[in-house]
Amino acid sequence: MGRAFEFRKARKMKRWAAMAKTFTRIGKDIVMAVKEGGPNPETNSRLRVVIQNAKAANMPKDNVERAIKKASDKTTENYKEVLFEGYAPHGVAILVETATNNNNRTVANVRAAFNKCNGNLGTSGSVAFMFDHTVNFRINEASLKTDLEEFELEMIEFEVEEVFKDEDGILIYAPFEQFGAIQKYLEENNLEILSSEFERIPTTTTKLNTEQQEEVEKLLEKLEEDDDVNNVYHSMEM
Repeated sequence: MGRAFEFRKARKMKRWAAMAKTFTRIGKDIVMAVKEGGPNPETNSRLRVVIQNAKAANMPKDNVERAIKKASDKTTENYKEVLFEGYAPHGVAILVETATNNNNRTVANVRAAFNKCNGNLGTSGSVAFMFDHTVNFRINEASLKTDLEEFELEMIEFEVEEVFKDEDGILIYAPFEQFGAIQKYLEENNLEILSSEFERIPTTTTKLNTEQQEEVEKLLEKLEEDDDVNNVYHSMEM
């Protein structure tokens, strides 16, 4: 188990702690998926992924169906994914993933959070290169037809970086660009996908003392409170 596992372990509880925000995030994902590829999950691979993630988050089926129906309405406003980059105090790199229907509002809120917490909002490309953009799939171990070692060998052609088992299933980590190919392979081989998501893992981390960590945490918490923010990634050593 390498750095991806350790990174995920450190973030796991915090990222999915607020159930209400999780459902809001999934609702936005449904809207974007339906607007992009239609309301039929059989022909819309992105929507299939969102529905799988909704199940993993224990989002009621009725909520999912209502969200799909609402997203199918032409009057429903779409969301745009916007990435913000900057620095927290003490040189910690920050990436903020948002989904917004009002870019002016989101820009203003993100900038205000950086300014209030002694950070600096940067320009596009200023820190993104310091993070590996990855995708991970969690599959049901019971659907695996081979042993884990053999399955890992099968995944080599997809440039998979890590395959390992935890208490919730088997996790596959790969570069972001391999998302579609891996999803297709898993579905064609009847391997049950429990959930999947994209993550940004820092290539290097910054070690801080307790007081400095608290300063950075203030900015992270401020950003995560915003309804438009989906994920906040940083290079602070956990």
